[in-house]
Amino acid sequence: MIYLDYQATTPLAPEARDAMLPWLAGPEAMGFANPHSPHRPGRAAAAAVEVAREQVAALLPPGGRVIFTGSATEALNLAVFGRKARQVAVSNIEHAAVLDSVQASGARLRMLEAGGDGIVRPDTAIDPGTDLVAVMQVNNEIGTIQPVAELARAAHAAGALFLCDAVQGAGKLAPPESADMIALSAHKLHGPKGIGALWVRDGIALSPLIHGGGQEQGLRSGTLSPALCAGFGAAAALAKARMAGDAAHVAALWKIARKALSGWTLNGSDRQRWQGNLNLRRDGLDVARLMSDLRDVAFSAGSACASGSGRPSHVLRAIGLSERQAKSSIRIGFGRYTVAGELEDACARIDAAAAVQGV
Repeated sequence: MIYLDYQATTPLAPEARDAMLPWLAGPEAMGFANPHSPHRPGRAAAAAVEVAREQVAALLPPGGRVIFTGSATEALNLAVFGRKARQVAVSNIEHAAVLDSVQASGARLRMLEAGGDGIVRPDTAIDPGTDLVAVMQVNNEIGTIQPVAELARAAHAAGALFLCDAVQGAGKLAPPESADMIALSAHKLHGPKGIGALWVRDGIALSPLIHGGGQEQGLRSGTLSPALCAGFGAAAALAKARMAGDAAHVAALWKIARKALSGWTLNGSDRQRWQGNLNLRRDGLDVARLMSDLRDVAFSAGSACASGSGRPSHVLRAIGLSERQAKSSIRIGFGRYTVAGELEDACARIDAAAAVQGV
């Protein structure tokens, strides 16, 4: 199997797995201890959590705190519901975790439209009375990098806070320095599933989303997993150390894939994007048939969160594609552990299988 779905999830880094193992050990090692308990094993587990917190914080701007959550989706919900905003502006290419949360919050919603290149204009006006603006750093479906620094300044000028979904950018790009809240996910940067984080700038108050025991700074009740925290921390530290090397590897892979699939149309900007995300279309392509013909190549028809819905991608529709064009698009994602020869072979097979369809 050739894995080309890095936007859905990334392979667990061996270093992250090794960091988790001591906290998954049996009773003789006491690695199972509750990090909220005051005895010695509990304090050791709590220390591991705090080391991980510092490692994750190193990926983010100074002057804030990291709150561990069960996922980036939970982190985004905490940011939205924890502020109780009355009026929110979000881009129309945001992840459903933002769009659905804002709609469920009851706040008045204004959409900030992305252009045909998949990028929100940096000079987009923010309406007076807006409490919160949410724009992602890197789009999960088409990989376009948003002008979050400029949009954050516009939000602040309007008196609003700025929330950034950095799930696809954390560990790959410099952090969005001007954001007030940043969400990220461990399993999108080679860490374990089941843990995310919300970074909150100092001085910003939130109300808890989950009530119970008041753990995690009073904002997220429930027992933290030292194993998941340790894995997240190790993955974050590795991403920071390898950021330049990973980017160079991805840039080389991008050239290989673009050459092999030169007859396909790129969705979104070809310059202002994370190059590990290649979203392409061939008009008339039967994507379901293509995936069936290539069962040993793992690629995507769009966001994993929306797969199987039968609906065309809201992101591709937002940038002006017709329903038919959106349904004729595929997403190829690659990164740190992708082998160049395997990528070249997979792309050649994708291209050949599409040609058999006569498109």
